[in-house]
Amino acid sequence: MGRRTYNKRMESENIKPEDIKPSTSGSVLFPSESKFSHIKNKQVRIQKFQKVKRETKKEHPKRTPHTIESLREKDETVITDINSEENELVRDDIEYDELSSYYKQSYEPKVLITYSDNPMKKTRIFGRELTRIIPNSVSLYRNRSVINENRKEPDGLLLIHLPNGPTAHFKVSNVRITTELRKSHKEITTHRPEVVLNNFSTRLGLTVGRMLGAIFHYDPEFVGQRAVTFHNQRDFIFFRHYRYGFDSDGKRARLKELGPRFTLKLRSLQKSKYGQYEWIMEGRRHTMETSRRKFFL
Repeated sequence: MGRRTYNKRMESENIKPEDIKPSTSGSVLFPSESKFSHIKNKQVRIQKFQKVKRETKKEHPKRTPHTIESLREKDETVITDINSEENELVRDDIEYDELSSYYKQSYEPKVLITYSDNPMKKTRIFGRELTRIIPNSVSLYRNRSVINENRKEPDGLLLIHLPNGPTAHFKVSNVRITTELRKSHKEITTHRPEVVLNNFSTRLGLTVGRMLGAIFHYDPEFVGQRAVTFHNQRDFIFFRHYRYGFDSDGKRARLKELGPRFTLKLRSLQKSKYGQYEWIMEGRRHTMETSRRKFFL
Protein backbone atom coordinates (compact mmCIF):
# COMPACT_ATOMS: atom_id res chain seq x y z
CA MET A 1 0.00 0.00 0.00
CA GLY A 2 1.44 3.36 -1.05
CA ARG A 3 1.98 6.30 1.28
CA ARG A 4 -0.57 8.43 -0.54
CA THR A 5 -3.23 5.66 -0.42
CA TYR A 6 -2.50 5.08 3.27
CA ASN A 7 -3.05 8.75 4.12
CA LYS A 8 -6.33 8.89 2.17
CA ARG A 9 -7.63 5.83 4.04
CA MET A 10 -6.75 7.41 7.41
CA GLU A 11 -8.54 10.63 6.45
CA SER A 12 -11.67 8.78 5.25
CA GLU A 13 -11.89 6.68 8.44
CA ASN A 14 -11.04 9.63 10.73
CA ILE A 15 -8.04 7.84 12.27
CA LYS A 16 -5.59 10.09 14.11
CA PRO A 17 -1.85 9.22 14.21
CA GLU A 18 -1.83 9.15 18.02
CA ASP A 19 -4.48 6.39 17.96
CA ILE A 20 -2.08 4.02 16.19
CA LYS A 21 -0.08 2.04 18.74
CA PRO A 22 2.38 -0.81 18.20
CA SER A 23 1.47 -4.39 19.12
CA THR A 24 2.46 -5.41 22.63
CA SER A 25 2.09 -9.16 22.09
CA GLY A 26 4.80 -9.38 19.50
CA SER A 27 2.75 -11.78 17.31
CA VAL A 28 -0.01 -11.44 14.75
CA LEU A 29 -3.36 -13.03 15.69
CA PHE A 30 -5.60 -14.37 12.90
CA PRO A 31 -9.37 -14.83 13.30
CA SER A 32 -10.35 -18.31 14.45
CA GLU A 33 -12.44 -20.42 12.06
CA SER A 34 -14.24 -22.13 14.94
CA LYS A 35 -14.38 -21.60 18.67
CA PHE A 36 -13.41 -25.26 19.09
CA SER A 37 -10.44 -25.19 16.72
CA HIS A 38 -8.02 -24.95 19.66
CA ILE A 39 -9.10 -28.45 20.83
CA LYS A 40 -6.66 -30.94 19.38
CA ASN A 41 -8.74 -34.06 20.02
CA LYS A 42 -10.94 -34.46 16.94
CA GLN A 43 -13.68 -36.54 18.62
CA VAL A 44 -14.06 -34.07 21.51
CA ARG A 45 -14.15 -31.19 19.02
CA ILE A 46 -16.93 -32.83 17.00
CA GLN A 47 -18.96 -33.66 20.13
CA LYS A 48 -18.82 -30.07 21.37
CA PHE A 49 -19.75 -28.72 17.95
CA GLN A 50 -22.75 -31.07 17.67
CA LYS A 51 -23.89 -30.16 21.19
CA VAL A 52 -23.92 -26.45 20.32
CA LYS A 53 -25.74 -27.24 17.06
CA ARG A 54 -28.49 -29.13 18.94
CA GLU A 55 -28.92 -26.27 21.40
CA THR A 56 -29.28 -23.71 18.61
CA LYS A 57 -31.92 -25.89 16.94
CA LYS A 58 -33.96 -25.95 20.15
CA GLU A 59 -33.73 -22.17 20.47
CA HIS A 60 -34.65 -21.60 16.82
CA PRO A 61 -37.14 -24.30 15.74
CA LYS A 62 -37.53 -24.96 12.03
CA ARG A 63 -40.37 -23.00 10.48
CA THR A 64 -42.92 -24.85 8.39
CA PRO A 65 -43.00 -23.34 4.90
CA HIS A 66 -46.23 -22.01 3.48
CA THR A 67 -47.79 -24.16 0.77
CA ILE A 68 -50.98 -23.86 -1.28
CA GLU A 69 -52.55 -26.52 0.97
CA SER A 70 -51.68 -24.65 4.17
CA LEU A 71 -53.06 -21.40 2.69
CA ARG A 72 -56.23 -23.10 1.48
CA GLU A 73 -59.33 -20.94 1.46
CA LYS A 74 -61.86 -21.84 4.13
CA ASP A 75 -64.62 -24.15 2.92
CA GLU A 76 -67.81 -24.58 4.92
CA THR A 77 -68.23 -28.16 3.72
CA VAL A 78 -64.92 -29.40 5.18
CA ILE A 79 -65.52 -32.25 7.61
CA THR A 80 -62.99 -32.40 10.44
CA ASP A 81 -64.72 -34.87 12.75
CA ILE A 82 -67.64 -36.81 11.31
CA ASN A 83 -68.70 -38.00 14.79
CA SER A 84 -69.27 -34.48 16.12
CA GLU A 85 -72.74 -33.06 16.73
CA GLU A 86 -72.51 -30.49 13.95
CA ASN A 87 -72.06 -33.28 11.38
CA GLU A 88 -75.20 -35.17 12.35
CA LEU A 89 -76.82 -34.47 8.95
CA VAL A 90 -73.75 -35.79 7.18
CA ARG A 91 -73.95 -39.04 9.16
CA ASP A 92 -77.63 -39.38 8.23
CA ASP A 93 -76.82 -38.87 4.55
CA ILE A 94 -74.13 -41.53 4.68
CA GLU A 95 -76.43 -43.90 6.52
CA TYR A 96 -79.07 -43.81 3.78
CA ASP A 97 -77.23 -42.89 0.57
CA GLU A 98 -76.82 -45.12 -2.51
CA LEU A 99 -73.53 -46.59 -1.23
CA SER A 100 -74.77 -47.44 2.28
CA SER A 101 -75.69 -51.04 1.38
CA TYR A 102 -72.11 -51.71 0.27
CA TYR A 103 -70.60 -50.28 3.46
CA LYS A 104 -73.05 -52.37 5.49
CA GLN A 105 -71.49 -55.37 3.69
CA SER A 106 -74.83 -56.59 2.40
CA TYR A 107 -73.37 -57.66 -0.98
CA GLU A 108 -70.06 -58.26 -2.72
CA PRO A 109 -69.22 -55.66 -5.37
CA LYS A 110 -68.98 -56.78 -9.00
CA VAL A 111 -67.26 -54.49 -11.48
CA LEU A 112 -67.72 -54.36 -15.26
CA ILE A 113 -65.03 -52.47 -17.21
CA THR A 114 -66.01 -51.45 -20.75
CA TYR A 115 -64.44 -49.26 -23.41
CA SER A 116 -65.25 -46.95 -26.25
CA ASP A 117 -65.79 -48.52 -29.68
CA ASN A 118 -62.62 -50.17 -31.08
CA PRO A 119 -60.22 -49.13 -28.29
CA MET A 120 -56.50 -48.80 -28.99
CA LYS A 121 -53.86 -51.12 -27.56
CA LYS A 122 -52.87 -49.06 -24.51
CA THR A 123 -56.52 -48.55 -23.51
CA ARG A 124 -57.15 -52.30 -23.72
CA ILE A 125 -54.06 -53.04 -21.63
CA PHE A 126 -55.10 -50.37 -19.12
CA GLY A 127 -58.54 -51.98 -18.68
CA ARG A 128 -57.00 -55.44 -18.41
CA GLU A 129 -54.66 -54.27 -15.65
CA LEU A 130 -57.59 -52.76 -13.75
CA THR A 131 -59.19 -56.23 -13.70
CA ARG A 132 -56.03 -57.59 -12.04
CA ILE A 133 -56.28 -54.94 -9.32
CA ILE A 134 -60.04 -54.87 -8.69
CA PRO A 135 -61.54 -58.12 -7.33
CA ASN A 136 -64.67 -59.57 -9.02
CA SER A 137 -64.11 -57.44 -12.13
CA VAL A 138 -64.38 -58.37 -15.81
CA SER A 139 -63.39 -56.50 -18.95
CA LEU A 140 -65.74 -56.56 -21.97
CA TYR A 141 -65.94 -54.67 -25.25
CA ARG A 142 -69.12 -52.62 -25.51
CA ASN A 143 -70.32 -49.74 -27.64
CA ARG A 144 -71.23 -47.76 -24.52
CA SER A 145 -68.19 -45.80 -23.40
CA VAL A 146 -66.85 -46.14 -19.89
CA ILE A 147 -63.10 -45.75 -20.50
CA ASN A 148 -62.66 -43.02 -23.11
CA GLU A 149 -59.53 -42.38 -25.14
CA ASN A 150 -58.00 -39.58 -27.17
CA ARG A 151 -54.92 -39.79 -29.40
CA LYS A 152 -54.43 -43.44 -28.48
CA GLU A 153 -54.31 -42.57 -24.75
CA PRO A 154 -56.98 -43.16 -22.06
CA ASP A 155 -58.33 -39.73 -21.14
CA GLY A 156 -61.72 -40.31 -19.47
CA LEU A 157 -63.29 -42.61 -16.90
CA LEU A 158 -67.02 -42.93 -16.20
CA LEU A 159 -67.74 -44.57 -12.85
CA ILE A 160 -71.36 -45.75 -12.59
CA HIS A 161 -72.66 -47.34 -9.41
CA LEU A 162 -75.57 -49.56 -10.42
CA PRO A 163 -78.52 -49.70 -10.14
CA ASN A 164 -79.27 -46.33 -8.49
CA GLY A 165 -76.06 -44.38 -9.00
CA PRO A 166 -74.29 -42.11 -8.30
CA THR A 167 -72.28 -41.50 -11.50
CA ALA A 168 -68.92 -39.73 -11.59
CA HIS A 169 -66.99 -38.58 -14.63
CA PHE A 170 -63.22 -38.22 -14.28
CA LYS A 171 -60.54 -36.91 -16.56
CA VAL A 172 -57.67 -39.45 -16.73
CA SER A 173 -54.08 -38.32 -17.25
CA ASN A 174 -50.51 -39.55 -16.81
CA VAL A 175 -51.44 -43.19 -17.42
CA ARG A 176 -48.44 -45.49 -17.00
CA ILE A 177 -49.15 -49.17 -17.55
CA THR A 178 -47.08 -51.93 -15.98
CA THR A 179 -44.66 -52.38 -18.87
CA GLU A 180 -43.93 -48.64 -18.98
CA LEU A 181 -42.94 -48.84 -15.30
CA ARG A 182 -40.67 -51.81 -16.13
CA LYS A 183 -42.77 -54.08 -13.94
CA SER A 184 -44.34 -57.46 -14.58
CA HIS A 185 -48.03 -58.26 -14.13
CA LYS A 186 -46.96 -61.68 -12.79
CA GLU A 187 -46.02 -59.96 -9.52
CA ILE A 188 -49.69 -59.02 -8.93
CA THR A 189 -51.35 -61.76 -6.89
CA THR A 190 -55.05 -62.57 -6.76
CA HIS A 191 -55.42 -61.50 -3.12
CA ARG A 192 -57.91 -58.75 -2.39
CA PRO A 193 -56.00 -55.49 -1.74
CA GLU A 194 -56.33 -52.98 1.04
CA VAL A 195 -57.74 -49.58 0.05
CA VAL A 196 -56.29 -46.31 1.38
CA LEU A 197 -58.27 -43.09 0.82
CA ASN A 198 -56.34 -39.98 1.77
CA ASN A 199 -57.26 -36.30 2.07
CA PHE A 200 -60.92 -36.36 0.97
CA SER A 201 -62.01 -33.71 3.43
CA THR A 202 -65.08 -31.91 1.99
CA ARG A 203 -68.64 -33.20 1.65
CA LEU A 204 -68.09 -33.71 -2.09
CA GLY A 205 -64.74 -35.36 -1.43
CA LEU A 206 -66.36 -37.75 1.04
CA THR A 207 -68.85 -38.91 -1.61
CA VAL A 208 -66.12 -39.34 -4.25
CA GLY A 209 -63.92 -41.26 -1.80
CA ARG A 210 -66.78 -43.58 -0.87
CA MET A 211 -67.45 -44.23 -4.58
CA LEU A 212 -63.82 -45.15 -5.23
CA GLY A 213 -63.69 -47.33 -2.13
CA ALA A 214 -66.88 -49.18 -3.14
CA ILE A 215 -65.14 -50.54 -6.26
CA PHE A 216 -63.04 -52.88 -4.12
CA HIS A 217 -64.03 -55.65 -1.76
CA TYR A 218 -64.71 -54.56 1.80
CA ASP A 219 -62.82 -57.56 3.23
CA PRO A 220 -59.14 -57.32 2.18
CA GLU A 221 -56.79 -60.28 2.34
CA PHE A 222 -53.83 -59.09 4.38
CA VAL A 223 -51.80 -62.18 3.46
CA GLY A 224 -51.21 -60.77 -0.02
CA GLN A 225 -49.71 -57.54 1.39
CA ARG A 226 -51.19 -55.50 -1.44
CA ALA A 227 -52.51 -51.96 -1.12
CA VAL A 228 -54.04 -49.43 -3.48
CA THR A 229 -54.05 -45.73 -2.63
CA PHE A 230 -56.19 -42.83 -3.80
CA HIS A 231 -54.39 -39.70 -2.64
CA ASN A 232 -56.17 -36.38 -3.18
CA GLN A 233 -53.93 -33.35 -3.54
CA ARG A 234 -55.25 -30.05 -4.93
CA ASP A 235 -58.26 -31.90 -6.41
CA PHE A 236 -56.02 -34.30 -8.34
CA ILE A 237 -56.49 -37.93 -7.27
CA PHE A 238 -53.28 -39.95 -7.61
CA PHE A 239 -53.67 -43.72 -7.88
CA ARG A 240 -50.85 -46.07 -6.88
CA HIS A 241 -50.67 -49.84 -6.44
CA TYR A 242 -48.11 -51.28 -3.99
CA ARG A 243 -46.91 -54.42 -2.34
CA TYR A 244 -45.60 -53.76 1.15
CA GLY A 245 -43.30 -55.68 3.46
CA PHE A 246 -41.65 -55.22 6.84
CA ASP A 247 -38.07 -55.51 8.02
CA SER A 248 -36.92 -58.11 10.52
CA ASP A 249 -37.80 -55.83 13.47
CA GLY A 250 -41.29 -55.19 12.11
CA LYS A 251 -40.94 -51.42 12.60
CA ARG A 252 -40.27 -50.15 9.10
CA ALA A 253 -42.30 -50.87 6.00
CA ARG A 254 -40.96 -51.25 2.48
CA LEU A 255 -43.05 -50.37 -0.55
CA LYS A 256 -42.72 -51.76 -4.04
CA GLU A 257 -44.87 -50.24 -6.78
CA LEU A 258 -46.59 -52.82 -8.96
CA GLY A 259 -48.41 -50.58 -11.41
CA PRO A 260 -50.33 -49.20 -13.13
CA ARG A 261 -50.46 -45.56 -12.08
CA PHE A 262 -52.71 -42.74 -13.21
CA THR A 263 -54.25 -39.44 -12.12
CA LEU A 264 -57.97 -38.59 -11.88
CA LYS A 265 -59.64 -35.17 -12.00
CA LEU A 266 -63.35 -34.95 -11.19
CA ARG A 267 -65.47 -33.38 -13.95
CA SER A 268 -69.01 -34.10 -12.80
CA LEU A 269 -71.08 -36.01 -10.25
CA GLN A 270 -74.68 -37.12 -10.82
CA LYS A 271 -77.05 -38.27 -8.09
CA SER A 272 -78.38 -41.26 -10.01
CA LYS A 273 -77.28 -43.20 -13.08
CA TYR A 274 -78.25 -40.47 -15.52
CA GLY A 275 -79.99 -38.03 -13.18
CA GLN A 276 -79.52 -34.52 -11.93
CA TYR A 277 -75.99 -33.14 -11.65
CA GLU A 278 -74.91 -32.69 -8.05
CA TRP A 279 -71.63 -31.04 -9.08
CA ILE A 280 -70.13 -30.21 -12.47
CA MET A 281 -67.08 -28.36 -13.78
CA GLU A 282 -68.84 -25.99 -16.17
CA GLY A 283 -67.52 -24.05 -19.12
CA ARG A 284 -63.89 -23.18 -19.39
CA ARG A 285 -61.29 -24.46 -16.95
CA HIS A 286 -61.05 -21.26 -14.91
CA THR A 287 -64.78 -20.55 -14.67
CA MET A 288 -65.03 -22.28 -11.27
CA GLU A 289 -61.35 -22.23 -10.38
CA THR A 290 -61.43 -18.59 -9.29
CA SER A 291 -58.49 -19.02 -6.92
CA ARG A 292 -55.46 -21.29 -6.80
CA ARG A 293 -56.15 -21.82 -3.09
CA LYS A 294 -59.73 -23.03 -3.50
CA PHE A 295 -60.27 -26.81 -3.65
CA PHE A 296 -63.47 -28.82 -3.92
CA LEU A 297 -62.45 -32.28 -2.67
